[in-house]
Amino acid sequence: MSETIAIPLGSRSYDIHIGTRLLERAGEFLAPVARGVVPVVTDENLARLHLATLERVLHAQGIETRHIVLPPGEETKSFAWLERLCRELLRLNVDRNGLIVAFGGGVIGDLTGLAAGVLKRGVRFLQVPTTLLAQVDSSVGGKTAIDVPEGKNLIGLFHQPSLVLADISLLATLPRRELLAGYAEVVKYAALGDTHFFAWLEANAATALDGDSERLSHIVAQCCRMKAAIVTRDERESGERALLNLGHTFGHALESATSYSGTLLHGEAVAIGMVLAFRLSERLGLAAAEHTQRLVRHLEQTGLPTRIEQIGGFTAEPRQLLEFMRRDKKAESGRLRLVLVRGIGQAFVMDNVPAEAVEAVLTK
Repeated sequence: MSETIAIPLGSRSYDIHIGTRLLERAGEFLAPVARGVVPVVTDENLARLHLATLERVLHAQGIETRHIVLPPGEETKSFAWLERLCRELLRLNVDRNGLIVAFGGGVIGDLTGLAAGVLKRGVRFLQVPTTLLAQVDSSVGGKTAIDVPEGKNLIGLFHQPSLVLADISLLATLPRRELLAGYAEVVKYAALGDTHFFAWLEANAATALDGDSERLSHIVAQCCRMKAAIVTRDERESGERALLNLGHTFGHALESATSYSGTLLHGEAVAIGMVLAFRLSERLGLAAAEHTQRLVRHLEQTGLPTRIEQIGGFTAEPRQLLEFMRRDKKAESGRLRLVLVRGIGQAFVMDNVPAEAVEAVLTK
């Protein structure tokens, strides 16, 4: 069982293929676009689990590969590793008509996409996302970036992939914490624009997270459909696409304050960030408390954090977090621009959000 979702962007159009056991078919998907040696960029965890399978099926189609294995974790999304990756790709003589495969989660996808975008002013790349977070969000839409001490994802560019292969079967080897972190992005889609999907998640999330491939496929497909529609209308985030950042300005500040360490995963930061966005909306008189309570209840039932104090060893003060938020790429001249809500499924972008209200929510 598989589903194909199109991203119609003119010359940058591509398809997202979603289903089980797609890794075994990777060769037939790549054969029409592969040129010369195809570098496969992955991390140590994926290399141990699935790299041999991917290279075997590509070789069976006559595709020659070379793999580049990077350390796992958010710390790899850095200038240092971007330089190492670019230089390794140059040593492999990747040319402008070549193809690079990003085989991993959001870190590998973001870093490889950025390297492909800057290498020789643009080389094609293909996403094979292996985490729930990457399958529902980061592999789609062409955002690529690295982190710097000043903030998360502040150095990057838009570079659309040529194809996305989302194999649900790969989620079976994902650690539970990573799976839950990805699920936070799923909740984000429902919370920003689909009340029916949110109700479906309330009824089906537990079964899906226990490994039900049919429900997981539905989750990935629904999120990709929502993102495809938004990206098609607003590819470079000049308007509507900003809604996809629900919870992210708060979340990125929390990640920056923890130095992008394993203390806090991106999805965990987004979960807490969404709750903070709902609480801020409530404080500003935009949304009723019952919507916040419903969101918190669902996140807690699935095992996701909802409060800053759940972050181990967290010591940053509200004013420090506020400063990180002012540096966020969505901020304008230091003024806070946040995605807020009128309720579940009713997100909107608010400019010039009062800093004192944000600080009050962070303090509480």
